[in-house]
Amino acid sequence: MKSATIRTFQTVHTWTGLIAGFALFVAFYAGALTVFHDDIAAWQNPPWRSAQDADVPVSSLIDRLLAQHPETRDDFGIVLPSDDAHAAYAYWQDKDNARFASASQMAAPSDAARSGDLADFVYALHDSLGLPVVGLYLMGIVSVLYGLALVSGLLIHLPQLVKDLFAMRVGHNMKRLWQDAHNAIGVLSLPFHLIFAVTGSILCLFTLTVAALNVIAFDGKLFGSFAQAIATAPTLTASGTPAVMLTPEQLIERARATALTTGVTNFEPDYLHYTHYGDRNAVVEVRGLSQHTLGTYGTVALSGDDGRVLATHVGTKLSINGISNSSLYALHFGSYGGRAVRWLYFALGLAGAFLFYSGNLLWIESRRKRRHVDQPRRTRIMARATIGVCVGTCLGISGAFAATLMAAHLGIDTAMSQTLACYGLFLAACAYAFARPIPRAAIELLTATATLTIAVAMADLLGNTAAWTHAWAPGTASVLGVDLTAIVLGITFARLAHAALRRARHGDANSVWALPAPH
Repeated sequence: MKSATIRTFQTVHTWTGLIAGFALFVAFYAGALTVFHDDIAAWQNPPWRSAQDADVPVSSLIDRLLAQHPETRDDFGIVLPSDDAHAAYAYWQDKDNARFASASQMAAPSDAARSGDLADFVYALHDSLGLPVVGLYLMGIVSVLYGLALVSGLLIHLPQLVKDLFAMRVGHNMKRLWQDAHNAIGVLSLPFHLIFAVTGSILCLFTLTVAALNVIAFDGKLFGSFAQAIATAPTLTASGTPAVMLTPEQLIERARATALTTGVTNFEPDYLHYTHYGDRNAVVEVRGLSQHTLGTYGTVALSGDDGRVLATHVGTKLSINGISNSSLYALHFGSYGGRAVRWLYFALGLAGAFLFYSGNLLWIESRRKRRHVDQPRRTRIMARATIGVCVGTCLGISGAFAATLMAAHLGIDTAMSQTLACYGLFLAACAYAFARPIPRAAIELLTATATLTIAVAMADLLGNTAAWTHAWAPGTASVLGVDLTAIVLGITFARLAHAALRRARHGDANSVWALPAPH
């Protein structure tokens, strides 16, 4: 490859990485935690501390919904709880907005699902940086830039790929060490990063892409054709003849039995969609998850009054559209496998966050003046921004966990506490990084993150002492796993703080990371 071509790819790789790097750090760190979405949900509401309305049967929830909102009879959904400690809630669309309500919230439904759910809060950070609508599209653009950075980075290092892949040259040249680590992680995890980039851009920009194609190529007919193509249940007109509905439990069992005939032995329903409830032509779609398959999500459509199977889209009966749509989520979040795959995705998420952090460090090292104490203004700004955004993200998410724990014990609003803690600590960390000397800011913010992360885990472990000494319920291992993982992460932050201190004292004196020499 010509040197001019390599320089072009280096420029593309550098600037796409810098432009998208901060958003991708947030997405990858939060995404690593999102892999264990259900475990975080169990940590917030462990089986020995049930959430409000957790004991209300789904049939009673439906009765309350129809009694207070009879207009929903023709179209509503029920989100089933993931375990006995969570509550089912209803979903419907009114003339203004989507509405969500558990059994006790029917009189005043919310426009947000499970407000205060920590797992959903972390997912929103991964999905859209916590910014509604605009954040999703922003992350779609970032994913495209991310894919461009991956391809350009591979082309840059392709000539020396085999020779330098496992080279970790530890010594006084910190730039070379960071470069080796950056390259090794990037190349070894490249297949998964390509999956993340492609699926992330599709998931985030799908609506915009369909809207553009609808105008450009389909003469305004795409939305109708698309809805028909992905439909998983027949469209029936209400007959006007009343009928007694089967219970949700009966419908779920029939859906499981139907899924079994398609080769799926572990179909776990998580959502019921009702149309024309109480009518002889009522249709109920039972959506569920099947583990160890790329077709993670599937649906079985049943007649509401007698349970006849109207359509099957699960297992071997999944359509091409269903497999394509479901595999996007499965590949992106690792839900196609068991615990081993989830831990792999967790490690890949943390490695991806390190990839963008180390990329910024390489940019700083490449542009600093090695024989001058005073470094260029741009390197100092990038160093401060890297500390504030990257370490601030970790500190903010740990703060959200702390706020969730405190809200549960103090009885205060969980959603507001999470938001204030996460964004407040993030902004405070960014301000701190620009106010303090660069090495001090790095050391002190990493120490604060380590301290808070470990403190939250220890507080939860001590607060649940009685639970560890009794017979374990489903979900107990998840709660313990979250706490132990947090302690390991906290120790990792502490070691990073120690490494930053060591470099500040004994590293190159002409560096933005060096402490001033004592007089």
